[in-house]
Amino acid sequence: MAISGVGQSYYYQNNAATTKNINNTEKFALEKTESTRELSEAEEMVIFKKEFYAEIDKIPRDRTIANVAINISEEAFKNMKADPKYREQMLSVIRRDMTGSVAPAPDCSMVITVGATAKDYRADSWSVNNDSEFYARSQDSFYKKTSGQKDRNKELSEEYLEKRAQVKKRQQELLDEKIAKQEQERSRMAKAWAGDRQMAAAFNAYDANIMTETAAGGNTLPD
Repeated sequence: MAISGVGQSYYYQNNAATTKNINNTEKFALEKTESTRELSEAEEMVIFKKEFYAEIDKIPRDRTIANVAINISEEAFKNMKADPKYREQMLSVIRRDMTGSVAPAPDCSMVITVGATAKDYRADSWSVNNDSEFYARSQDSFYKKTSGQKDRNKELSEEYLEKRAQVKKRQQELLDEKIAKQEQERSRMAKAWAGDRQMAAAFNAYDANIMTETAAGGNTLPD
């Protein structure tokens, strides 16, 4: 049905404003979906690291290794996550070095370094009587085990995962709340739009009625 006169002006002005609000709502939802996807990728890496830590933790140490630390670069984690063969290769050499004897020293400390490629891998060891190097190089290690000491690194990892899960839960709650508000606004605008169309139709019918009465009576429109 064509819209003319007063109804036409009123309808198109409100239609433009309503369409803009609906488009903004859809844009907001899309942006939030992208943000959630990025968060999910970060969470996947956290889970990957946790699983890799668990694999290392199952490897028994040779009795000659008193302390062991493993440093893994972020690039190494990305490559291992992307390439399962590289992940298995690194687990294999770590297992080889952690279960192998480092004689003649009866008690040794070992630092293993995992880099972006296989050629970056290395394992260094020395007597526990000269452990200043070990503690200096293992301060920020991904994995660390020392004789007679609780694995603080594992505790920190578990605490981090718990806090990360809490943050993700809160972010999801905020996202759901914002989307719900946007949906309410979209529903309100849609109803307003429907009301505007009805009002425009009434104006249009009024215009048509006046024109019909004028034509039938042969009179001009009232001043």
